[in-house]
Amino acid sequence: MSVAKNLPNDLESLWMPFSANKHFKSNPRLLSRAKGMYYFTPSGEKILDGVAGLWCCNAGHNRDEIVKAIQDQAEEMDFAPAFNMGHPKSFQLSSKISQISPEGFNHVFFGNSGSEAVESALKIALAYWREKGKEEKKIIIGRNRGYHGTNFGGVSVGGIEKNRTQFNKFLPDIYHLPDTHNINKNAFSKGQPEHGQDLALKLNDFINEHGADKIAAVIVEPVAGSTGVLIPPKGYLEKLKEICNQNDILLIFDEVITGFGRMGKAFASQFFNVIPDLICVAKGINSGTVPMGAVLVKDKIYDAFMHKDEKSIDLFHGYTYSAHPLACAASLAAIELYKKEGLFERAMELSSYWEEAVHSLKGVRNVIDIRNLGLIGAIELEPIKEKPTLRAYNVLCEAFNNQKTLLRVTGDIIALSPPLIIEKNEIDQLIENIKITLEKTE
Repeated sequence: MSVAKNLPNDLESLWMPFSANKHFKSNPRLLSRAKGMYYFTPSGEKILDGVAGLWCCNAGHNRDEIVKAIQDQAEEMDFAPAFNMGHPKSFQLSSKISQISPEGFNHVFFGNSGSEAVESALKIALAYWREKGKEEKKIIIGRNRGYHGTNFGGVSVGGIEKNRTQFNKFLPDIYHLPDTHNINKNAFSKGQPEHGQDLALKLNDFINEHGADKIAAVIVEPVAGSTGVLIPPKGYLEKLKEICNQNDILLIFDEVITGFGRMGKAFASQFFNVIPDLICVAKGINSGTVPMGAVLVKDKIYDAFMHKDEKSIDLFHGYTYSAHPLACAASLAAIELYKKEGLFERAMELSSYWEEAVHSLKGVRNVIDIRNLGLIGAIELEPIKEKPTLRAYNVLCEAFNNQKTLLRVTGDIIALSPPLIIEKNEIDQLIENIKITLEKTE
């Protein structure tokens, strides 16, 4: 049994999330500082960031404007309660986010993470139907291989089995659409694949089985990120929205990854021109600097809660750190930086170069599929026989230790989402580092 030594340089005390703790602590990969496109190890080695930290540092690392905003806010006011109280930056930020959101999204509910954003959206959706006098609408439909955080609601509607089997306890009245991954028909697609629109029709089967009057909401990621970057087939999201509209079902987009420029627009819903009823965001909301999440709420949903006496609580939900002053300050600075440097537009401009660069890895050893859209990419690897996930894990370690590159792996898939400030020569270097890594890794 391991016993923590309680020394400053002891690794044993921390139980790391989503990690192979034993292997990490025998072969640690430590990051001590960051700037721009790079992390640095305690020994000063420079690490190229191929995943924007964890899909979140869209403006790059330690941007001076964001750092100063956090410092100034900490000096001015450290905390303000959010229940029946407020502070100016929370209202300023809500307005800023509404201005870049799809039309009709003029209200924002804050939490502290993507997981909390999803929990909030699910509760808002259920409460909305109660406010409308349709209490029987309780069913929520997610999707296989979907990732919606790690709280009970998010794991229940999510569909990544490894995130579920260890616990085996979920919310009731949850069903799942099939995922859209079809490597036989869509392998090496550039952008949206051709095949799979008809998978949205499975929603009609649930409607026929349970009745539209029983279904509250459908929740999907426009681009499924954490499962390994599954790009929606052409027409799929449009068909899903059409069915929801026809049957009075709310559509929730989980844009925790795609929000704030990843697709070349503020939100993927704008990129696809498919507008849901609720949008979950986090990560890029302040370029990953201070924990924060939010739900963007369509006016019709917000208005449904506003019929009560003006001194009554309209939504019995919230968090101690909702709209935390430091997080709001960071987000205001990040959004201003996105605008000043045109980073959303830059992502769109770079997307073609990115596409060709990522797909140049076709034919490299063990690569069985490559996918991309916006500034997201994925390289799927042939699993080692009877040892699924091991090859990608070996790639993660080789890339960091010897190619000085930070990658994200999930299953046997390399997921890529670099900061939006990446230059073409850095894209070239990232892809070259991945190629060398794949050639050296069993």
